[in-house]
Parts: sequence; structure tokens; C-alpha cells
Amino acid sequence: MALVLLLSGLALLTGGIRLLSLGGSWYYLLAGLAYLVLTVLVLRRSRLTAAASLLVFAATLVWALFDAPKLGYWELLPRLVVPALLLMLTLWSSAGYPGTGNAARRWRNGGALVTFAALLATLVAGFFPHGGLSNPVALSGNPAAAKPSDGNPDNWEFFGRNAAGTRFAPYAQITRDNVDQLQVAWTYHTGRRTSVGVDENTPLQIGATLYSCTPENKVAAIDGDTGKAIWSFDPKARTAEHVTCRGVGYYDIDKDRSLEAAAKAAYTDTVCRQRILVSTVDARLFALDAQTGSLCPGFGSDGYVDLKPQMGPTEDSKRYHPTSIPVVMGHLAVIGGWVRDIMDGEPSGVVRAFDVRDGTLAWAWDVGKPDDLAQPGQDFELATPNVWTIPTYDHELNLVYLPTGNGPPDYWGGERNAVKEKFGSSVVALDASTGKLRWSQQLVHHDVWDYDVPSQPVLYDVTNAQGQKVPALIQTTKTGHIFVMDRRTGAFVTEVEETPVPTSPQAQGERLSPTQPLSVGMPVIGAEPLTESSMWGVSPFDQLYCRIKFKDSHYQGMFTPPTEQPYIEWPSLLGGMNWGGISIDETRNLMFVNDMRMALRMSLVTREEAKKYKISTDEVPGFMGTIRPQLAGPYGGVKIDILQSPLGVPCPTPPFGTMSAIDLTSKQLVWQVPLGTVQDTGPLGIKTHLPMPIGMPTLGGPTSTASGLVFFAGSQDYYLRALDADTGKEVWKVRLPVGAVAAPLVYVSPKTGKQYVVISAGGASHSPDVGDYLIAYALPERK
Repeated sequence: MALVLLLSGLALLTGGIRLLSLGGSWYYLLAGLAYLVLTVLVLRRSRLTAAASLLVFAATLVWALFDAPKLGYWELLPRLVVPALLLMLTLWSSAGYPGTGNAARRWRNGGALVTFAALLATLVAGFFPHGGLSNPVALSGNPAAAKPSDGNPDNWEFFGRNAAGTRFAPYAQITRDNVDQLQVAWTYHTGRRTSVGVDENTPLQIGATLYSCTPENKVAAIDGDTGKAIWSFDPKARTAEHVTCRGVGYYDIDKDRSLEAAAKAAYTDTVCRQRILVSTVDARLFALDAQTGSLCPGFGSDGYVDLKPQMGPTEDSKRYHPTSIPVVMGHLAVIGGWVRDIMDGEPSGVVRAFDVRDGTLAWAWDVGKPDDLAQPGQDFELATPNVWTIPTYDHELNLVYLPTGNGPPDYWGGERNAVKEKFGSSVVALDASTGKLRWSQQLVHHDVWDYDVPSQPVLYDVTNAQGQKVPALIQTTKTGHIFVMDRRTGAFVTEVEETPVPTSPQAQGERLSPTQPLSVGMPVIGAEPLTESSMWGVSPFDQLYCRIKFKDSHYQGMFTPPTEQPYIEWPSLLGGMNWGGISIDETRNLMFVNDMRMALRMSLVTREEAKKYKISTDEVPGFMGTIRPQLAGPYGGVKIDILQSPLGVPCPTPPFGTMSAIDLTSKQLVWQVPLGTVQDTGPLGIKTHLPMPIGMPTLGGPTSTASGLVFFAGSQDYYLRALDADTGKEVWKVRLPVGAVAAPLVYVSPKTGKQYVVISAGGASHSPDVGDYLIAYALPERK
């Protein structure tokens, strides 16, 4: 007992001195001294030990109640559990000291027993969700949206199911009352190389056929009722970084409303009237016959279009390749691309549209050209803002909306030109037929935080402050802010304030924007400013470590200027919201959005200092402890580490990821729940196997249904879940063989009338457990 108290006291005292020197809390130093005094009392077997121990815990309790940012379970746990455990052990051990009377022995044993019961209750409470929010509002319903229509067709033809991207399935066969009866209907193995890439694929569903892709773009047509392969095609696509396929595109010439009758009649081929379009990780575009899986004759060269010419130094696609689905816009398909954001002179961020019939280039929006359009045969401007996530097409307005990133490099912008300043981290609207610029709206000025606009814009009519319904575009961001724009003009529909932000200290040669647009007319998710007291840990010791790291870092809230001194980025370049996007229940006018809450501790590294580090270009968090090259001005890299304790536990207070519901009529947060458990992860990367719903970082996106369910699988544990759309309550979950980060697919088979929920489970990001599963769930057959 004395050794435990001694080690605890020394750890708290040593760390407390360091924290106090940084201007932090006095508590840890005083607690360390108190436990050292207790150590002496225990060694002397003093009768004062129990009373002193009780006094130390009482003082800790008072401090915890005042210090915690709020009186919640996760806030109090690291402040009180270890002190309570030490109190219990001290009371029990001191009950047997010489000279202790029966009455004293009884109250010490009794006190220890009460403390043990409290600790046991605390452990049990950890298996129930904490930190959720509930704000019931009167929802405005739209029953007509519950049925398939032109806006919500029977097919899942786009990444977000319909062209608007709402990822809403207008089906009600699977309900809150019977969802617990779901069982595996079939399992398909994609045959992917599990050592490469991340499975982010949401299949398309056309009639009774699903079209799926692996991270290296192996495509398969699958019978939607049996899970049997109809055909498969492997383009043998290989690249070095960012290997993923989020889905494929679909085109049907017989249903194309963009072609004149004469153009349709001119296409007399019987093959490839319906075709699957795929952009590959080695920067090719190809088209397959949807019925047979054979390459479409007459498309490009032998069925392929090479996307690398005129793009600059792609290094055989290592520095450039598409990471999103070809978005079909009538007879055109628009394609952006991921660019490795390391230095000026990277490949172009140009966005191109190709004719889906023959693969010819229809237009190219190259923001480096004076009129924003590239000329035939010319090289595209290097290092311009790119579009690595998914555009959205509006048929009625004939506009395509592009969520942009930055022109490289990411974290220093002292030499950025006017093009990068204007179009970086923006939503850009182009004429879908010509590529001409119609409008642009910037969501982060002079972005040096890698706050790329990460997700597909979603088209949905929203009321403005005057109660008028406006054709809107909803855009989620890494900052946790949600922007609503008039998709005709780009004007904000909900209130946005241009807000002053810190501009000093700043990096050498930098020129930061003095203001940033903040969306104040919509709820902000997971972006509450950090404080010393909001630092967390599973014990006082790692909480103390996190407090020291926080106080030893530069932090001025969101948009803290990047510096050579370690600074905290929160929300971080991971999100907030990321590429998975949102879902809108069109019957309830409810928007569902998942987020992650991972703070980063970063610092710019000069070119001279960069020579001391191992260089890595891997994705977060693969380069933790190294630097990511950023050859910009005086700098050679940026050091990026997750702000976490030595146990690998994030420092901000849980939850680390949530699902939220927002009423799009009142613009209020209706509910928010922590999402995910530590069952398949834990301190030091060791799985706890404990289903404690702490709320884990999330990727992928949700899918809502007309029956009032929200399906989601993108947490760090290996589950597919269904939440009640009205309350956020978990009503069903099923164990997956490995994790999943893709959005669920929900459809009704036209052959059997059966509703299915399908998830592509290839492994959570950075998890050692990977697989090649595509799993369908359905209700059992009625007997």
C-alpha cells in the first residue's frame, strides 16, 4: 500500500510541478504532496491514516466538482476513480493497524465497502451511454416522401442514393418494431487484396443487381437477392497512396434526358446501352457493359481513358488519382482528383467532364486559366485547388457543385496566388454542359489547416428566415460548421458571420486572413473550444499528461495560427465531419450527421530542422512521430501528432464521435448520441472487449429510411447499427466480422419485394483486422 501511494504521489508531484510552471492547476502538486504524507502515515501504521485519506478524497471531490467543465460521467471519472480506489485500499489496510478499536475498525471496513460499491456502480455505469443531448421539437412531416418518386427512385443510382445526395431510402418494410429480427441474407466476398487500401465502397443498386468495387477498383455485379456474382472485372489498378474506391457511376442511354432523340437514335449498338463507369486509383477511367462486365468498345482507347496526360508530375499516379465516384450528369461524367499536398508544383487540381459514350473530353475547369476553362492540348495549371470528394449534379439548374480542397501545400500559404486564395476550401458551381463558372462561395479563407471541404454537397429545399422555401445546398465541413446556401446563387440561406480570428503569432512569411465565415444559423457539432480542464484521461496520471501537453502548446481556439511552436488544431484536419456526408429523412425533415473529435498537436518544421526527422507521406495517423513533407517557403515539413496520452487515449473529453439529428425547419439540434464502443480498441491499442459506449471517431455516413431508422456502421467497433430517427436510441446492432467505414445501402428487390440492408465491411481505418465482406441483412421469410 505504501509503495502504491508513494508512486502515485511522486507522479502527481512531478507532473504537478511541471503543470504549475506552465500556469496550470495547483491540484496535482497538492495531491502529490498529500499522497506522500499518506505514504509516511501508512509506513508508520498511524491511526490518523484513515482520517487523512478520507480528507484527501473529500478535498479531491470538492476540486473535481469545481474543475470539471460539466458534471458528467466522463468528466468526473478520471478525477475521482483512482482517488476513490486509493481511499478504499487505505481504509481496508488501516483497519488492521495496532490499537484500532472495534468501532474504528467497523467504520473503516464499512467505508471501504461503501467505496467499493460506488466503484462497482461506476464500472457498471460505463456500459451505458453518457454525454448525449435531447431537445425534442415538433417535426414538420412530409408523408409523400415515404414513397418512391422521381426524386427518390427505386434504384440507388448515385453515391447518396438519389441525385440530390440525401441518402434517404423511401421504404418502410423494416421498422423500429421488427428491425431486431434482421438476419444475414447473404455474404459476398469481393476478393480484394486485404493488405492494401481502405474499403469505403457503397454499392449501386439497379433493379435486382448491385455493382460493387474494391479499393483497387475490381468491379463486380452481384445478384441482390442471392449475393451470387453475375460478373466481375479487374482493371489491375495499382498505386502507392490513398487506395480506395467509394463507388461506381451508372449510365443508361435509354433514360438519358440530356440527349436529343436523334442522338439517342444514332447510338444503335446493343452493347453498353447501360454502362458502369469507374475511375481508378492509377488514374484511368473505364466503362463496362452493365449486363456482361465487358469493356465498352469505342470508349477511349480499348475501353480506357488515361487521366494522367497534361496533369503534371503524377509519378505514375502516386501524386494524383481520383478518389471519388464519376458523377453522371446526363451523357457527361465529371471527375475530380486527389493530389498529394506536399509542395508547389504538384499535379493539377483540374476537374474534367467526359462523354460517357466515347470517353472524349467535354470540358475541363482549370482554375489557373484566365477564363477558368482549359484549351485543347494545353497542360493544366499545376498545384491548383482540387476536388477529391464527390460533386453533386442538379439536373433542373444544370449545375454541378464542386467541394474544393486547397492548392498545395496545405499548412503554409505565404506564396499562394489569387486563384488558390479565391477557390480553395470552397463550394464552386459550374455549368454542367460547358464547365463555365456560375458562382463560388468560400467556407475557409486562406486555409492553412487542411480544412478541405470534405463531403458531397446535398441538395434539399430549406426555409429561410422569412419562412420562404429555398432550393438549398447543404455543406458539412471539417470545422463542425454546417453551411446552407441557395444553390442557384451561392448566397447563404442560414446566417453566416464573418468573424475576427487570431492572426498572430504566425509563421515566417505568412499572411493569415483576419476573419473567417462561421455558420451561426445552424448547430455547430463537436467544436466547443478546448480548455485545460477539458483535457481527459482514464486516470489522473494521463489526464495530468494531457493537461501539460495542452498548456505547453499554442492554442487560441479554432483557426489557431500554425507556428513552429507546437500548436493545437481543433477541430482537426481529420474532422469534424469528413467524406461520409449526411443523410436527410425527407419524411421528417431531419438531417443526420456523424462526426469525429480528434485534436492534433502540430508544428511547422524549418527545412534545416526537417533533416533530423524521418520523412513520411503516409496518411494520418501513420506518420505520427515523423514529419509530413511540406516544402513551402522556409519550411520543410509539418510535425503532426494526435493529442493523446501515453496510453493512446485522446485528450479531449469523450465522446470522440457522435451522431446528431438536426431539424431543418427550426434549424435546432434535436438529439445527439455518442456512437461506438471501445470493444475493438483501447489503451495502447489493446482491445478491451468491453462494449462501453464512450463514443468513438466515426467515418463513412448514415442512411435513413421512411420507417424512422438510421443505419450506420462507421464507428471503430465492428457493428452495424440502427438508431431511432426520432430519439437517437439504438434499437438494433449486429456484429460484423471486421469494422466498416462505408455507408449502408438500403433497397427493395423488384424480384422478391424484400428490403435489404447491405454493408461493405473491409475493416475500420488503420485497424489490423481487415476483410472482403459484402453482407446483406433482411427480415426472415414469413411461414
